[in-house]
Amino acid sequence: MTTTLPIDAHVRLDTHPTHPSAVTAVLTGSQAHIPHVGLEAADWTVVADNVLVLVRIDHEEPYWAERAAQQLAADGVSVEITSRLREAMAEEWTWADYPMPWCTRSEIREVSDAAQKIYDDIRHGHLLMHAHAEDGHTTVAVGTYLGSGESVYLHGENHLRQVAVTFDSPAAALVAFEKLHGAAMRPGPAPLTDTERAAAQARTSPPAAEPEPPHPPETVPAYAADAGDHDALLEAFLDAHGDWEKWRTWSDETTHAIHESQTLRIERVHEAHPRETAWTIAAYETPVSYRMWVLTATAATPTPVLQELLDHLADGDGWDTAVGAPVDEKTVAAATQPLSEAGWKHTVDGRRIGWTSPAGDAGVRFDAFAAQHPSQNLATWTAWAGPGPDRPTWALTGSPHTPSSLLAGLSENLAHGTGTRQAQTKGHERIASLGTTPPTIPAAKTVPAVSRTR
Repeated sequence: MTTTLPIDAHVRLDTHPTHPSAVTAVLTGSQAHIPHVGLEAADWTVVADNVLVLVRIDHEEPYWAERAAQQLAADGVSVEITSRLREAMAEEWTWADYPMPWCTRSEIREVSDAAQKIYDDIRHGHLLMHAHAEDGHTTVAVGTYLGSGESVYLHGENHLRQVAVTFDSPAAALVAFEKLHGAAMRPGPAPLTDTERAAAQARTSPPAAEPEPPHPPETVPAYAADAGDHDALLEAFLDAHGDWEKWRTWSDETTHAIHESQTLRIERVHEAHPRETAWTIAAYETPVSYRMWVLTATAATPTPVLQELLDHLADGDGWDTAVGAPVDEKTVAAATQPLSEAGWKHTVDGRRIGWTSPAGDAGVRFDAFAAQHPSQNLATWTAWAGPGPDRPTWALTGSPHTPSSLLAGLSENLAHGTGTRQAQTKGHERIASLGTTPPTIPAAKTVPAVSRTR
């Protein structure tokens, strides 16, 4: 039986103070060089003397840090893991709206790790990228491994990047890529994503010795305010308005609030993901009829925006609407007049009409196609804030017959309302940026996709 000799080295693992999900390792002891070599071999990056950081684009650093800690301990190195990192290691999470929902958590991690290896091969110069192109809402690219000479067609970004097809030569890969993407093709690697830029920054700057003291809340536009406590907001609304009554469902996850007329109802989902629907407000012509209109809001919707909606419901003004009347230009103009008067940019893109804030960080969209099918209660109106309408931090949707007075109040709030936002370190997102389905490529060696039985 072989006994592992203790090594005079201590490794303290902790969460990175500024970079979401990254992990730091501080090494001490006369033999600190031994775990130093092991961590570097596992792709930890040296950022200062005896300080390394593990940064990944799949946000799985706590998992791999735990694996590293187990190996270090097995080698005889003393390892300390902070309580906050242990919490991150124990956290159970998955990507919302993951495009391969049949995958188990371990299979999702396999897909992410494969994407990480592609990213590392590009970053270390092992995979030479020849060209890239935009394909819908994602990026595709073509490159060649310098060691093997194998060329690959890549689809997706960050933790969703995959090798879709392989080729025997760069020429065959480029011909196929150019045939498929034509004018959209651009030479060289694709621009770094936000995730890749953040990872690069964390690898080039040592973590601060002490976190910055908290800053006082700042006043921001209503659409950029903190989400706040939605449960407290609903409780305050019910306490102030006796004509509304709270109903608990069979599950503690949802609360319903119903007006005494039984024709206006609120559904509140308590533990929804920030980008998933947490509020549904619906109006009915009679207590037993179909919905006249419905409005939804995600869990990250700022408190001032929700407060405006609840105030409108409390006023009882404009609950009903002419269900048979079409949504015409007059209706649209009345609903968005505050935005136009505030100088929000007006655009028309096919069936969609948009109004975007001067800073480009919020907007309202009207879908003319959805408005032509009022009986289906499609999302005709969308208010959003964040990086863009297709990647919003929060979103609010309304069906065709959502009262124009309610929409006008919302527009007024977005254009002129204010709220507060607490400055703090941002946590990593658990959202997958969904791309398009990988297109058909001319005949070549296809890499098998992840299966249910893997």
